[in-house]
Amino acid sequence: MPECDLVRRVAQSTGLTEGEAARIVADVVAYYSEPAPVYVRRRHARLKLQGRKNAEIFAQVRSELSRRVVAPPELSDRQLRRIVYG
Repeated sequence: MPECDLVRRVAQSTGLTEGEAARIVADVVAYYSEPAPVYVRRRHARLKLQGRKNAEIFAQVRSELSRRVVAPPELSDRQLRRIVYG
């Protein structure tokens, strides 16, 4: 169960029930708990399907990672490539 104070705050500020707020908080926490390598592979695959090239993908993924609540250390193109391709 996510932090009770946070669930109450979300419920009060949105008009959701505490059960609905708890599910939303749990979903957000799970999203931000995703390890950086898993996030990199997932985002790379999605952006590749859109026809983007690696240079553009890596720049976007690097930018997205820097804005996460707990940002991982900055990764180079080479490090990102190794995460994606092994």
